[in-house]
Amino acid sequence: MEQRNLILAVVVSVVILIGSQMLMTWLYPAPPPAPAPAEQTTAPATTANGTAPLGAPTVGTGNTPAPATAEADTLLSRPAALERSPRVAIASPHVTGSIALRGGRIDDLVLNDYHEEVDPSSPKIILLSPAGAKDAYYADYGWVADAPGVALPGADTLWQADGDKLSPDRPVTLRWDNGQGLTFYRSFALDAEYMFTVTQRVENNGSAPVTLYPYGLIARHGTPHLLNFYILHEGMLGVLNGTLEEIDYSDVAEQGQMPFQSTGGWLGITDKYWLVALVPDQAQPIAARFGHTTQNGTDLYQTDYRGDALSIAPGGSGESTGHLFAGAKEVRLLDHYKDTVGIPLFDRAVDFGWFYFLTKPIFYVLDFLNRHIGNFGVAILALTVMIRLLMYPLANKSFRAMNKMKGLTPEMTKLRERFKEDKPRMQQELMALYKREKVNPAAGCLPILVQIPVFFALYKVLFVTIEMRHAPFFGWIQDLSAKDPTSYLNLFGLAPWGVPQLGALDVVSLGIWPLIMGVTMWLQQKMNPAPPDPVQARIMSILPIVFTFMLAHFPAGLVIYWAWNNTLSIAQQWVLKRRMEQKS
Repeated sequence: MEQRNLILAVVVSVVILIGSQMLMTWLYPAPPPAPAPAEQTTAPATTANGTAPLGAPTVGTGNTPAPATAEADTLLSRPAALERSPRVAIASPHVTGSIALRGGRIDDLVLNDYHEEVDPSSPKIILLSPAGAKDAYYADYGWVADAPGVALPGADTLWQADGDKLSPDRPVTLRWDNGQGLTFYRSFALDAEYMFTVTQRVENNGSAPVTLYPYGLIARHGTPHLLNFYILHEGMLGVLNGTLEEIDYSDVAEQGQMPFQSTGGWLGITDKYWLVALVPDQAQPIAARFGHTTQNGTDLYQTDYRGDALSIAPGGSGESTGHLFAGAKEVRLLDHYKDTVGIPLFDRAVDFGWFYFLTKPIFYVLDFLNRHIGNFGVAILALTVMIRLLMYPLANKSFRAMNKMKGLTPEMTKLRERFKEDKPRMQQELMALYKREKVNPAAGCLPILVQIPVFFALYKVLFVTIEMRHAPFFGWIQDLSAKDPTSYLNLFGLAPWGVPQLGALDVVSLGIWPLIMGVTMWLQQKMNPAPPDPVQARIMSILPIVFTFMLAHFPAGLVIYWAWNNTLSIAQQWVLKRRMEQKS
């Protein structure tokens, strides 16, 4: 019975530590299908036309903006696609790009602070690209009418701008006259980070009233490269009626359209580190939608919302204001927007998961330490010390229990020999011995059980937060969120060849830090009393080897944490052992 329990405990621990897919599926199930609304307030999606996957939201029998020319079979290069429209430049400390005057879209955005690789000379991250280019990705705003015959701005509309550059201290307003008495204005303002404020205004200089509905949409052409981790959501995302909605690309592709009704909220498309999100007026009801269609064999995704009607009398005007976030999912910045702009649960754009209550505090502690130390790797070491101090009473109790178990080893061996043919009686006698000597055989496992949630939460922090992306430690570790890049297969960089790519056999490639972690685990195990049962002893003896290979492909920051934690455990056990020897 004892042997079986040990094997079971080891298997469960291994499964948790490596984040196996079965466990992750259970912890992070695929989001359920969105409930069908009681009444659909937008018309069914039209076939893919032009550069908007589903077109603008529609109202009753009213009209939508004129669709752009259907996308050609042959895509243009990104520079060539940008040249198809005159543009207003976007220039700020953190983003550069442009707004297309043909269509009035934000469809060109580059993140100045982030590069594709650790090397700062590598290309910067391109977030948004215009229609016609490969992987087009853009945001658009406009109006729909509840009656036919109203000329509305669309994808081919050529706007006039009152400036040639949008910057944090210089907003830009676009203007277009429909020739029927309506003048449309679209104003863009940008803060010092990644938040655009978009104000749409209509002046009615005609002789008849008009009713218009404002909308905003984000369109993405093609399914992006996905990491496909169960602990990470990539795809449609939003908070509607106070509920976080996480919808995979495959789910929206299967359903076609997923409509929602909400008051305020936000919705968009998320990658691991980047987010593009629409933020409507938080006091206004909206009809929101996640949608998908195909065009020329390409998947087209769209998320959009349509606001309430604005009735504009002759001589009057109507206005609608919303926000667009397009940038990096920096935790403190999302928290700032959540509080200052009033965006509900905006920090949930970072996929902290079900352990949000533990994962986010660990991030904040690490971020605080990094701000004062200047190195996330050292911050991880300091966090480990803090955790060890908090767990010191438990570890002390555990060590005392293990030491008592070590003292009982001779008597336990005698009982096993005496009742080796009668397993139930042997277990009964062992339990009686534990009770008589006031020893808890499971006490030694308590520190490990407590560490597992911390381990997993730290794994999430390293995996999902952009602050950890390309964060260096020392020496060869230039990215704590990636695995140790060294390998014994090229003598840790001393050999004149690179690390061989072995495909499925790449698991045998071990770096320096995984090997350090394995050695510390082996040393820690040697300081503990060996199990009296030979089968248990063999299982325990191979665990350092097993964990070394398992953790070799985890983020380097996590392996460093585990190695440092083992080192602290060894030091703590040595100190406690010396104290007990002195008392005796």
